[in-house]
Amino acid sequence: MELTDADLVARVLADDDQHAFGELVRRHQSTVRGILRQLTRTDIALADDLAQETFIRAYKNIRGFRGEARFSTWLYRIAYNCFREDARRRKELVGVDEEQWQGEQDPQTVDPGLRHDLMHALNLLPLHERTAVVLCCQNGLSHDEAARVLDIPLGTVKTNVLRGREKLKRTLAAWGPN
Repeated sequence: MELTDADLVARVLADDDQHAFGELVRRHQSTVRGILRQLTRTDIALADDLAQETFIRAYKNIRGFRGEARFSTWLYRIAYNCFREDARRRKELVGVDEEQWQGEQDPQTVDPGLRHDLMHALNLLPLHERTAVVLCCQNGLSHDEAARVLDIPLGTVKTNVLRGREKLKRTLAAWGPN
C-alpha cells in the first residue's frame, strides 16, 4: 500500500523521518520544477535553484503545514514565494511596465521556428495571467487551490485564467499558417 502525502507528512512530523520527506520530494519535484521553469521563462538553472530552495523551506517549515489544503498546494505556494522573492531581488517585478513589455514582444519579431510554441506564447502573458494559467490549466489545480497558492481572491484567479487563455488563443491564432 502506497502512503499518502498526509501519511508521509505525519511521519516527518512525528519522527523527523527524512526518508518520508525524500519521498515527498520525489513525488513533487518534477511539478515544482516545471511550474518554476514556466514562471522563470524557461530559465532552467534558476528554476532548479528555486526548486531546491522550495524543498529546503518546506522541510524547515513543515510544522506550519496545517493540512487545510493538499500538501502539493502548500508546496506550490512556497515555490511561488521563492520565485517572487528572487524576482524582487532581481528587480524584475518592481517597476515593470506590462504594456511596454508586451509591446516589445511583437509576434512579428519572433523566430519563425518558435511561432507555434506554446511555451513561448505563455511567456508573452503578463506574470499574473501566466501564473494562473500554468497552475490551473497545465498543472490541474482547481481555481480555489490556485487562489490559495497565489494568496489572491478566487474571482481574480478565474479572471486571470480566462484572460490568459483568451490571449493565448489570439496569439497562437495570429501565429498560425498564413
